[in-house]
Amino acid sequence: MTAVDVTVLDAPATVSGQGYWSGVGARLLRDPLTLICLGVILLLILSAAFAPWLGLADPYKGSMIARLKPIGTPGHILGTDEQGRDMFARLIYGGRLTLFIGLTPVVLAFFIGGTLGIVAGYAGGWINTGIMRTVDVFFAFPSVLLAIAISGALGAGIVNSLVSLTIVFIPPITRVSEAVTSGVRALDYIDAARASGANALTVIRVHVIGNVLSPIFVYATSLTSVCMILAAGLSFLGIGVRPPEPEWGLMLNTLRSAIYVNPWLSALPGLMIFVTSLCLNLLSDGVRSAMNVRD
Repeated sequence: MTAVDVTVLDAPATVSGQGYWSGVGARLLRDPLTLICLGVILLLILSAAFAPWLGLADPYKGSMIARLKPIGTPGHILGTDEQGRDMFARLIYGGRLTLFIGLTPVVLAFFIGGTLGIVAGYAGGWINTGIMRTVDVFFAFPSVLLAIAISGALGAGIVNSLVSLTIVFIPPITRVSEAVTSGVRALDYIDAARASGANALTVIRVHVIGNVLSPIFVYATSLTSVCMILAAGLSFLGIGVRPPEPEWGLMLNTLRSAIYVNPWLSALPGLMIFVTSLCLNLLSDGVRSAMNVRD
């Protein structure tokens, strides 16, 4: 998993939140590489979301006489796959499932793992021990093998892929959440809030969440590219998305037999996965730098 710098604010975020977020926005606008990566990700998301209205060819309709047409074929700008289906249309439509399965587990793990980590870090004692020792069990297995094992046990399918990947990413987010919350709990203004008579729920909602949300969010964004690659890997192994759905990992699997006939065509889904994961990583680094209050 990707490491992340854990920065704890020394004062409640509500005091200077507006100035802080304005500074984050200003730093992002001064980072051209992050803006380019953000533009690429937005373009992929928008093209995938509005694919039915872009006038593309039917991604499910094939033709045996038009199999494995090369890139640049009239009417098929990126050629056709092993069943004669338009590659450009399948890449655009494939982005819908790939991005959905790559982003949704991280979002779910962010809320579930973040909540568990905050509760464990603030409560301490046997609650912390129970939650963190349970989380540590999952760290005994590499994330790839754990995702394959869970997906293999549940069976192929989109829902099962979402479940397995969410389970994989809950433990690391929980650990980061617990670490930053434990640091915030020891600060003076938390003791002052307790002394004023505020209950635990109020202290967490008003003082803790605002100061731990940034490092947890930054760490979660760094996992999106890993999640997308794992999702594509599950489909490549046949325990993710089922045919004939267009999905980049599944397309890599089905085009393996064409690598000696039309290698450039076979490389297109892998290129899409590489570019998307690279942009997600660079975007995550840019967001982390912009949210670093020491800059």
